[in-house]
Amino acid sequence: MQFDQRSPVYLQVVRWFKQRIATEELQSGQEIPSRREIAAQLGINPNTAQKAYKEMEEQQLITTERNVPSKITRDRCLKSMAYKRSTEKNQSFKASRFPFQWIN
Repeated sequence: MQFDQRSPVYLQVVRWFKQRIATEELQSGQEIPSRREIAAQLGINPNTAQKAYKEMEEQQLITTERNVPSKITRDRCLKSMAYKRSTEKNQSFKASRFPFQWIN
């Protein structure tokens, strides 16, 4: 994963997970690596991974219970996220074809 300098790393990690969920690389109910494991895999500070997981919990993308690995949420919000992602792709395509906004 390549990180950019424009946005905080923890938000980029959240976006990375969202993309993997939207493309169904990660399935509903699937266990995800621990915070320490993901920090090591991505080469980030464990505190950054913790912040990303906390953000994903608040957005209800993952669930975390005591002494149990975090899992992708079993929720219909995942389907709506996939729909939103496809809609965003369509919007960006339209914007690339018509980059100017008409003023009446």
